[in-house]
Amino acid sequence: MSELANLTTMEVDALTDLDGGLNLTDGHARLELSAEQAAIVARIPEMFAEASRRAFPDIEREAHHAYLTAIGQHSAPVGTGRILSCYSSTLATDIVARALPHGARIAVLHPTFDNIADLFVTRGLSLVPLSESALLARDWPGPPVNAIVVTHPNNPTGLVTPPDHLRSLAEHAVRNGQTVIIDASFRGQVKDAQYDTYAILDEAGADWITIEDTGKLWPTHELKIGMLAYSARTKLPIERAFSESLLSASPVVLLLVKALTDDWIDGGHERARALVERNREVVRSTLAEIGLHLADPTSQISVARIELPPDGPDSSLLYKDMVARGVHVLPCAPFHWADPASGLKYIRLSLARPYATVETAARTLTQSYLELSAAC
Repeated sequence: MSELANLTTMEVDALTDLDGGLNLTDGHARLELSAEQAAIVARIPEMFAEASRRAFPDIEREAHHAYLTAIGQHSAPVGTGRILSCYSSTLATDIVARALPHGARIAVLHPTFDNIADLFVTRGLSLVPLSESALLARDWPGPPVNAIVVTHPNNPTGLVTPPDHLRSLAEHAVRNGQTVIIDASFRGQVKDAQYDTYAILDEAGADWITIEDTGKLWPTHELKIGMLAYSARTKLPIERAFSESLLSASPVVLLLVKALTDDWIDGGHERARALVERNREVVRSTLAEIGLHLADPTSQISVARIELPPDGPDSSLLYKDMVARGVHVLPCAPFHWADPASGLKYIRLSLARPYATVETAARTLTQSYLELSAAC
């Protein structure tokens, strides 16, 4: 692997490990199906038949309404044509990047998942970092910044942008002619993030774009939907950029999303959260044995960062040693896309895995850290 590898490259390495190494890299749900979810998946043949006889717009509208209502987004523009279904949130992000004016200056939350910054740069945009501390201080960038990108909740830290802060950002953006872009890919996991952001943005009169994602919630092997929603005020050619990328998402997957959403609000969220929190606790307690701690103890998303002391091995060394031991995790330097060195003191594990997998990874991390520390 190259030193310049991005996070997705590391995730692919884990996914395709021919030696069967444990994969705790990506934030996708890689759990066993619950009994309720298994019963829904068993109905996929019925969904194929239903998709063949029903109109796509009706299926899409029902899926959008079910999912967005379930996560508190009652003001989302369901049925207006301003929510586009994509194969993934990454594709939705690329569509947004292509719709923005070439050369525009964009403020992006820092740290956050590096493919957001990478896609914007690839499409010819100029980036400036917006730190989490600046967000919490409501210190918003002004012109010449054209758009401000917030990840809500943020990956990898779990930071939720509070409602009053989003309102402040929206009002600032209106005053300065800026677009607010929200990546809400982890929103479905966190109740605190499920206040109605669409209502706040519209009440402020903001020009906004929001990306939702079902891929972090259910272990459906990439059968997921990224929803790209945009305000009635936007002048950006989003539909044109969308049409250059795809015709539509699968109606079968939309039917699956609708069914899984119904289960999510009927106890599915609580069952998944209990699994994730049990895994977070075993990571916390195992690492505490050697004096390491969670960097974001109040985070509710399905990943955990561990903070490394300055006098020990950094996450780059630890990552390589962990892979050699058959466990894939993520070093955090790439999350700090504008200042990679500041991410060397963090390493990240996914918690959306079976308990035994997470426990083994935590134990391996402690052993790796102790042996590397002794060798330093």
